[in-house]
Amino acid sequence: MKQTFNSSIGRKFAMALSALFLMFFLLQHFAINFTSVFSEQVFNDLSHFMGTNPLVQFALQPILIFGVVYHFVMGFVLEAKNRNARAVKYAKNNGAANSTWFSRNMIYSGMVILLFLAVHFYDFWIPEISTKYIQGDMSGLLANGEFRYYEEMVEKFHDPIKTGIYVLAFVFLALHLMHGFQSAFQSVGARHNKYTPAIQKLGKLYAIVIPAGFIFIALFHHLTGH
Repeated sequence: MKQTFNSSIGRKFAMALSALFLMFFLLQHFAINFTSVFSEQVFNDLSHFMGTNPLVQFALQPILIFGVVYHFVMGFVLEAKNRNARAVKYAKNNGAANSTWFSRNMIYSGMVILLFLAVHFYDFWIPEISTKYIQGDMSGLLANGEFRYYEEMVEKFHDPIKTGIYVLAFVFLALHLMHGFQSAFQSVGARHNKYTPAIQKLGKLYAIVIPAGFIFIALFHHLTGH
């Protein structure tokens, strides 16, 4: 098992699994955030459930953090190895002939996404941990007795600079997913003449709709929030 995951194929397989897990989480995260567009109460209720449920907080959340760290670390490792291999191959072949610039340089979009995640963790996750586990306030309530989650979201998108950074990050995520979605399925062996075209179409749809959805949520609250 250790030799398998130390091999190039094993690393790609493990990274693909982490990518599929993160894409599933992203879909779930989008579904919850999107409820804030049409129902403040539903968003508050779902956010409170996710933020206080022991299974989510102490089982799924650590797995998510591990998945994020593993995916990016392994991405940097594979990129370094690929660049060493390309130095020889590009002397014989044109590397741009059969692939796009972004598919060959996903490391750059990944770095932008990683920087955004660092800012997002600092701006959201750390304050949440401080409120719940350091201050010991698990109520999720404001002074007026209402849940705080919707108001906090609106407040974060009030700043045009933060909103712009958020939008830019999801543009890069879309570019990252354009290649990453299909690549993840191929790395776990989902390659078949019958199904590959469908996976490619699904990948493009996911890469456009999900980031565009997050951008819509940000702009909606920026323009309508008070």
